[in-house]
Amino acid sequence: MDWIADRMRLIDASGIRKVFDLAANMQNPINLSIGQPHFDTPEPIKQALCKAVADGRNAYSQTQGIKPLLETIQSSIDAEYRHADRKAFVTSGTSGGLMLVLSTLVNPGDEVIAFDPFFVMYKHLTTLAGGTTVLIDTYPDFRIDVAKVAAAITPRTKAILFNSPANPTGAVASEEEVRALAELAAERNIALISDEIYRAFCYDRPFVSPAKFNDRTIVIDGFSKSHSMTGWRVGWCHGPQDVIQQMTKLQQFTFVCAPHPMQWAAVTAWGFDVSDRVAEYKAKRDFMRSELSRDYEIHGAGGAFYLFVKAPWGTGTEFVAEAIQRNLLIIPGNVFSGQDTHFRISYAAGDETLQRGVEVLRGMAGGK
Repeated sequence: MDWIADRMRLIDASGIRKVFDLAANMQNPINLSIGQPHFDTPEPIKQALCKAVADGRNAYSQTQGIKPLLETIQSSIDAEYRHADRKAFVTSGTSGGLMLVLSTLVNPGDEVIAFDPFFVMYKHLTTLAGGTTVLIDTYPDFRIDVAKVAAAITPRTKAILFNSPANPTGAVASEEEVRALAELAAERNIALISDEIYRAFCYDRPFVSPAKFNDRTIVIDGFSKSHSMTGWRVGWCHGPQDVIQQMTKLQQFTFVCAPHPMQWAAVTAWGFDVSDRVAEYKAKRDFMRSELSRDYEIHGAGGAFYLFVKAPWGTGTEFVAEAIQRNLLIIPGNVFSGQDTHFRISYAAGDETLQRGVEVLRGMAGGK
């Protein structure tokens, strides 16, 4: 008997994790592959965690989150959106939130629209829920063409997955793009899921959420990237009350709750100013784009901490293979895309590492 469920054959092992595993066996690699901040969790947040553990906050919390954190989040979203029906709850990271929302909304056979290039989990979590991912091509400039989205909608379309600032491209959608997408979803009665985990990292224009234009938008957010808390698994979600109630119910039987002591530390994180780190990453973005733009085609890069760069020769996979031979770790674009033409750089690294990476990439621009 074959014990493995059919759905698992449709889910590939993470290409990013394969690169992480490879890095473990390399000597002093130039690592521009990691999608997490290179700075440590701020000290006041670490101290708040230690206090929570010492104070005995180590059992399960309420499924929806501890009251101080939940009230803080709810108060913030009420002030920002003023939607009478918008409710929040605390998730086990943004990945947990994404799994919950897709499992709550998607029936077997339903279609979920996402934008190519896409964050790797979107396709696989949709598959897990029994749905099919419909990809909208955004090459070469990674802009949102709402006419393409409208043309892709069928009677089976259940949701649209939207991510701005985006991983892997760093693209930040304009207010016009966001409004048009939000209005289309409302008009067609399709759920719009907005992944806003990189919201803090907008360098050239203000962040705009589609929830501003569509009060049924479901927002996924968290502390992982902005506060360097990737291992702490604390996120939040807000949206229409009927959807949030079902997601919370599902959390009871999956994650149970976000890690309890981490939630108390997240109360401190909410009020912690990360603007200095955002400014540091903007400077890193400026450096990388300036140093590479003469030899490489770069679009997007308005936010997050990624460049999605077109390979100047070969496929993205072939280019990355050569980079690894030169001790540089980057991610092939086909991990995030139906195309194999690009590669992703994470500039969440120290300046010396970035300089070393630039030197290797300059040396590769003309060929092997």
